[in-house]
Amino acid sequence: MTDKQSVVIIGGGPAGLTAAWELIKDGGAEKYDVTVLEETHEFGGISRTVKHNGNRMDIGGHRFFSKDDRIMDWWKETLPLQGAPSYDDKKLGREHDMEPGGPDPEKEDKVMLKRHRVSRIYWNRHFFDYPISLSANTLKAMGFKLTMVAGFSYLKSMIHKLPEDNLENFYINRFGRKLYSMFFEGYTEKLWGRHPSQISADWGSQRVKGLSIMGVLKNAFAKLMPKKRSNAEVETSLIEEFWYPKYGPGQLWETVEHNCEQAGVKVVTGAKVVEIRQESGRISAVVTEDAEGNRTEVAADQFISSMPVKDLVNAIDAGEKAPGDMVEVANGLPYRDFVTVGLLVKHLRLKNTTDIPTLGNPPIVPDCWIYVQDPGYKVGRLQIFNNWSPYLVKDVDDTVWIGLEYFCEEGDSFWNMTDEEATKFAIAELTRMRVINGPADVLDSHRERVKKAYPAYFDTYSRMDELVEYLDGFGNLYCVGRNGQHRYNNMDHSMATAIEAVGNIKSGKTSKKNVWSVNTDKSYHEQK
Repeated sequence: MTDKQSVVIIGGGPAGLTAAWELIKDGGAEKYDVTVLEETHEFGGISRTVKHNGNRMDIGGHRFFSKDDRIMDWWKETLPLQGAPSYDDKKLGREHDMEPGGPDPEKEDKVMLKRHRVSRIYWNRHFFDYPISLSANTLKAMGFKLTMVAGFSYLKSMIHKLPEDNLENFYINRFGRKLYSMFFEGYTEKLWGRHPSQISADWGSQRVKGLSIMGVLKNAFAKLMPKKRSNAEVETSLIEEFWYPKYGPGQLWETVEHNCEQAGVKVVTGAKVVEIRQESGRISAVVTEDAEGNRTEVAADQFISSMPVKDLVNAIDAGEKAPGDMVEVANGLPYRDFVTVGLLVKHLRLKNTTDIPTLGNPPIVPDCWIYVQDPGYKVGRLQIFNNWSPYLVKDVDDTVWIGLEYFCEEGDSFWNMTDEEATKFAIAELTRMRVINGPADVLDSHRERVKKAYPAYFDTYSRMDELVEYLDGFGNLYCVGRNGQHRYNNMDHSMATAIEAVGNIKSGKTSKKNVWSVNTDKSYHEQK
C-alpha cells in the first residue's frame, strides 16, 4: 500500500512541465506519482525551438522576463545566467552585467543569455520605434501634417471618451482615432481575422491596459534621466532587457523535461487525450490514443489540464456526456492559428541606421522583431533570429535567419498552402517590402504550422465564466496555461497558473479562484 497521490498532467508545454517539476522537486517523488501526457514528441508547446539544417527557430519569439520573481528565479535555477561574454558580446565589444560564477556561453550550452531588446514598426515603408517614441525619426517618418492630425485626434480622445464595449473604442480612448487607424486597426484585424469593433474590450484590458500616449511620454522622459530604473518600474512592453536561452526557449523546456524524468516523473509522448472519464462528480481517468490508434486508460487522483478547453470538454463529452450548453460554449470558443516561414538569406537590403552595433557583413539591423502594421502585407511580424541568440544561426556572420509570422485559420487557403507555395509567398512579400532583393537571396527555408496558437476573445468567449464554473465543479481538475484557460497568457503567466494549481493540490485548497486569476491582476499584464 502507498499513500502517494497520483497526478496526471495533460500537455508538455510550459504549464504542464512547470506543474510536473513543482510536484516532483525537493523529494516530491515520495508523495506524488506524476505522469505527463504529451500529444507530440516535442516539449514546450508554442515555446518549443524548431531545428532545421543547423539553424533554430523560436515560434513566436519568447522574451524571458516576468514581474513575478518566482518565475525569474525558476528560470535562473533551470538555466543559469551567463558569467562570461557570448559570441556576439565579444565580437561587438558589448558590455553588460555578468553573473558571478555563471557559465561561459562559448564553452557551455546550459546557459541563459542577457539580451537587449530592439523592436520597430514597419508602416508605409518607414520604420517607427516600437512602442512609438518621441524621436526625430518618428516625426520625420510621419511628417508635420500627419503628426499634427494625430496630436489633435489624441487631444479629442482625452476629452470625448467612447464607451469601452469593444476593442476599437478601447484603443481610440488611449491613442486617438488617427493613431488607432494607422497602427492598431489593420494590424488587429490581421492578427485576429476580425475588426476590432467585433472584439471584446477584455482583450485590451488584459494586454494593453497600462500603455497609452501618456505612458509612452512618461517612459521617454524617464529614459532621459540619469537614474537607471529597474524592470519592475517599467511597463512590460517597454522592457529593453530580457533573458534568453542559448538555443532558444525549447532548450529550457527540454531541460525541464529531462530534470522531471530524472526526478521520477513518467513522461509519455505521442499520447493524445481523447476521452475524460468521470465518476461521482470527479474525474476518474483519461484515455489516450497513439498514432496507431491504440488506446490506454490512465487513472489518477488529481488532473492538471493544459489541453485546449474546447478539446477538454469534447473529451468529457466522449464519455459520460458534458451538459449540452457547456459543449455549445466550448465549441464556440475561437482560436487563431499561426504559420511561420523561416528564410535563410545572404543579406538584408535594410541598412543599420541605428547606433547599435550588430553582427554581419554588412551589419544587419538590430531588431528582434519588426511589426508589420502596414495592412498592405499579410505578414504580421518579422523575427531576426541572429539578434535573439547568435547560437540559433549556423553561420551567424554570413547569413541572416529570419522568420515571417502569419496569422490564419486552420484549413483556410493560407494554412493549406504547400511548403513551396508558402515560401514563395513569403519571399514575394519580403521583396515587395524591400527587405531582400529577391528569390536569389534565399539559401534555405522552412515552414512551420501551429494550431490554436492564440485563444481569441469573441463568439462564445462572453460565456467563459459558465464554463469555468462547470469545470471547477470537478474538484480534482485544474485548468492551466494559455489554451487550458482560453486566455492569451504569456509564458510566465502560464507557469504561474501551474504553480498555483500545484499549491492547491499540496495544501488541499478547494477554491480555484487563484488559478484563474493569474494575468487578471494589473501587475501581470503584458502591455502592448
